Amino acid sequence: MEIVDLKYPVEDAIREKENLESKLYSRYWMIAGEGIVFLSLLSWVTYQTVKSIRKEMELARMQKNFLLSITHEFKSPLASIKLYLQTIQKHQLDRVKEHEFITKAISDTERLDTLVENTLLANQIDHKGYSFNLEEINFSALIRLVAQKYNSIPDFQQRIQTTIEDDIFINADKLALTLMINNLIENALKYSPPGTEIYAELKKEGDKIILKVADQGRGVAANERRKIFKKFYRSGDEQTRNTKGTGLGLFLAQHIARNHNGKISVSDNMPQGSVFKVTFSR
Repeated sequence: MEIVDLKYPVEDAIREKENLESKLYSRYWMIAGEGIVFLSLLSWVTYQTVKSIRKEMELARMQKNFLLSITHEFKSPLASIKLYLQTIQKHQLDRVKEHEFITKAISDTERLDTLVENTLLANQIDHKGYSFNLEEINFSALIRLVAQKYNSIPDFQQRIQTTIEDDIFINADKLALTLMINNLIENALKYSPPGTEIYAELKKEGDKIILKVADQGRGVAANERRKIFKKFYRSGDEQTRNTKGTGLGLFLAQHIARNHNGKISVSDNMPQGSVFKVTFSR
């Protein structure tokens, strides 16, 4: 009887089994890897989609707030100017009272002019239609003039104190720089309680020119310090907010600073409030 040696067939079967298991194992990890890549891509697409939707919703909310605020901001000074002029027209006022009403009407006109300039400049920036016309101007005199304008307003509930080095000159667009100063002061006034002081400081440090506008208001939360320079951004809801504004002032202040080789930042004032600092490199 012939004896069959089963050693080699068994070893071949074992090797074939091991090869099959190896192939199945490799295929399993290939499929798992493809699944992980697919899920990763799906997660990334989902994240980007949700992020885009949230961004659009936030922009829509800010635009809605802007439309609500700009309507109020334009109507308020117009109504005030009309009332002052009608009062002067219909009543025989003494010269002192008449002068006071005219001064208030002029103040509201200047406020309206600033709103118009902000809106037009923001639109021109969006369409890259504004060209900065640079000339050498006396920065010190310009800030004093703006501060004097606010301090001369009748019934002005705050005071602007200045610490300004004499004869600091800067190569700048006078209209844009005036608008930036106005916006920084308006922002400080807007969030400061009645009877408090706003501080404006201008000085040179080496090859830099530094402008600071400080208030004694509620301050800016750390998580909002980047957001406040975005166009239309204002914290809270326009229908319940007590402070005036359009959400363009600080956006324009940053844009104007950047176009004058400057950088704007905000920090805490002591014991309370905010300090807006603009650093110009010469």
